[in-house]
Amino acid sequence: MRTRLPLVFILITLVIDAMGIGLVIPVMPRLIMEIEGGTVAKAALWGGVFSTVYAAMQFLCGPLLGTLSDRFGRRPVLLVTLSVMALDYVVVALAGSVWLLLCARVIGGIAASTRSVATAFIADISTSDQKAARFGLVGAAFGVGFVMGPLLGGTLAEFGTRAPFWAAAGLALANMLLGLFVLPETVTAKMKRPFAWKRANPLGALLDLGRQERVGRLTFLFFLYQTAFFVYPAIWAYYAEERFGWGPSTIGVSIGLFGVSLAIVQGGLIRWVLRVLGDRGTVLYGIVFNAFAFLALGLADSGMLALILTPLAALGGVVIPALQAMMSRAIPDNAQGGLQGLLTSAGALAMIVSPLVMSQVFWLATAETTPFYMPGAPFFVSMLLMAVCAVVFLGRKRMTQR
Repeated sequence: MRTRLPLVFILITLVIDAMGIGLVIPVMPRLIMEIEGGTVAKAALWGGVFSTVYAAMQFLCGPLLGTLSDRFGRRPVLLVTLSVMALDYVVVALAGSVWLLLCARVIGGIAASTRSVATAFIADISTSDQKAARFGLVGAAFGVGFVMGPLLGGTLAEFGTRAPFWAAAGLALANMLLGLFVLPETVTAKMKRPFAWKRANPLGALLDLGRQERVGRLTFLFFLYQTAFFVYPAIWAYYAEERFGWGPSTIGVSIGLFGVSLAIVQGGLIRWVLRVLGDRGTVLYGIVFNAFAFLALGLADSGMLALILTPLAALGGVVIPALQAMMSRAIPDNAQGGLQGLLTSAGALAMIVSPLVMSQVFWLATAETTPFYMPGAPFFVSMLLMAVCAVVFLGRKRMTQR
């Protein structure tokens, strides 16, 4: 099978998916205040609700779409979810109440589950040796989209708060039409397996996967790592404003630096790291590097130092592609969609847990009544989670050697 054009299409799909997250950052506060009125604090409250709903829908729908793609094929599921993604942007652009925005976030969370099917497609067209590097391209595409989203949102917002969403709807629709012509089906009749609600249920499927000795611990490690790593989108803007007095433009630049750096790491540098260290060495290196990066960010006492550390922190972003490759090799070809759907749900569960934990830690560490003022406390929590990740990963290695 010729894989170059379909692979490019999948990566474009993932870029547009990630842009949907980035678009919200600069535009959503003004959009909520435009619709609902009130203060920034009230807008932030609604924004938290939207983020939770978005992640919850990802958690619920990731395994469902992955399992459906194992039964009916990747192509129809991808094309339908791309259409849903375009619909999400249209609903946001037309929304006249916060309840319509809430509905849009529900739709957006379903569409974001496209990532599980797209990743399964990449697993289908990749050899065993290609998987880690190509899963790295998934992270690179996310990084590119995460950079383009805020830039597109901030620039087009000059033409109105709805303009970025109309542009994103057009991109998603154009990509779906492109997929009609270039996207082949990778699930053969032999690979297809019957649909089962047990695999589509995220909690049941996660528990079922956890009972599999070869990937259970790695799935738990995946969740812990994502919970720690999501400290950036969960708390970075609040931390930077509290600690360094940064405004939206500087925060946007720092997010852009991080996104570009993550794209470089997962799109190119990971190939060299994998050749030198292998999958296991890459995972361990990334965990240790992230622990030190979180410690440094938590202790940073100047905005310039934090700005320098931001892109360096992306160097630990090699962990997820290496973990995905290890798990993908450990299961049969006809279960790839289900696995990637479960990982999407595990990531979405981390996106639900991390903001709740990190925001509470930040509030406790910066409240007027706190005995220990420590804005960097959430990063110390992430550092401790990285230590737990190292214990889980090394414990798995000892079990394998027995």
